[in-house]
Amino acid sequence: MNNKNFGFGTQIRKSPYFDATVRWGATGFSVYNHMYIPRDFGDPEQNFWNLIETAILCDVAVERQVEITGPDAFKFIQLLTPRDLSKLSVGQCKYVLITNADGGVLNDPVLLRLGENHFWLSLGDSDILLWAQGVAVNSGLDVKISEPDVSPLQLQGPNSGKIMIKLFGESIKDLKYYWFRELELDGIPLVVSRTGWSSEFGYELFLRDGTKGDDLWEKIMTAGKDFGLKPGHTSSIRRIEGGMLSYHADADIHTNPFELGLDRLVNLDSNINFIGKAALKKIKKEGIRRIQIGLEIKCEKLDKPNTTFWPILSNGKKIGKVTSAVYSPRLKKNIALAIVEINYSNIGLELEVSINNEIFKCEVIEKPFFDPKKQITSKSI
Repeated sequence: MNNKNFGFGTQIRKSPYFDATVRWGATGFSVYNHMYIPRDFGDPEQNFWNLIETAILCDVAVERQVEITGPDAFKFIQLLTPRDLSKLSVGQCKYVLITNADGGVLNDPVLLRLGENHFWLSLGDSDILLWAQGVAVNSGLDVKISEPDVSPLQLQGPNSGKIMIKLFGESIKDLKYYWFRELELDGIPLVVSRTGWSSEFGYELFLRDGTKGDDLWEKIMTAGKDFGLKPGHTSSIRRIEGGMLSYHADADIHTNPFELGLDRLVNLDSNINFIGKAALKKIKKEGIRRIQIGLEIKCEKLDKPNTTFWPILSNGKKIGKVTSAVYSPRLKKNIALAIVEINYSNIGLELEVSINNEIFKCEVIEKPFFDPKKQITSKSI
């Protein structure tokens, strides 16, 4: 959607920051979790440089929260994910997978523990609210599952710490990677976490009162004026560089965690019970037939990310597909995440990719493509 006459209907929701993003130059939107998300603030390469050199503010209210409360909330949340949550503290976040009975990935949210029996799942693009409510009906557990009035913003980039100090004072420096705090900013209720979908240093600010969205956006932009803060959108370039998954693109209901190399998020040896445990045990025992890889595509600079899955070939035989591809101006090459038959996953292997019926060479390379040890995201201010 790239038109000033947006033609927005009522069946797709607008975020509390919608008017602010249009005012600050958003010219294109897509739909994610039944909500509009700004995807265009001008040149995506400039957005990438803004992110990695200064800071950007992104409307990610589309990351809807599933709130789980009630006496059995902890038992229930453990039922949804194969990651062992026994050491999850109040105030801590964890990256988790939600799996179905076949071991398929339904979502890869960030889980926040707000209380002993109070959790948020901060979602990628799929209807986990409905899944969780369906599971709850048959679980025999005493839980309440709802979507709260919570809308995140992402403040990401190397200057985001300085902007946060200006907003919240020096104490924010103590907030550790993958932890959060409940705070107020001039009466605006927030949960502030050291997380983000960017592979850069940054924060997410979860607004707990949708009527204050415009006010919050303007306060952050004002605080960031001296630090080069720009309005922006989540960067496909940076997230692919960082090997971050985009649900429906790099994973779906037919993908299991082992194919994604996410074995660390699956605890099969402990006594925890979760949906898909038997299936995942079987998959692990039998071994996987395909796996996610990193690729360098050896063609002219890609002018935009792929909008279809590109077939990957070996000697004319289709052996997989490119799921996310982009040109990285920092690495000066075309990089891609792909899923291939496991026999074709060795680093250095040369394959071919078909782009609009044209064949190009590609090579299996290490992923993540940049900062593999996540030193940028986990550093201190």
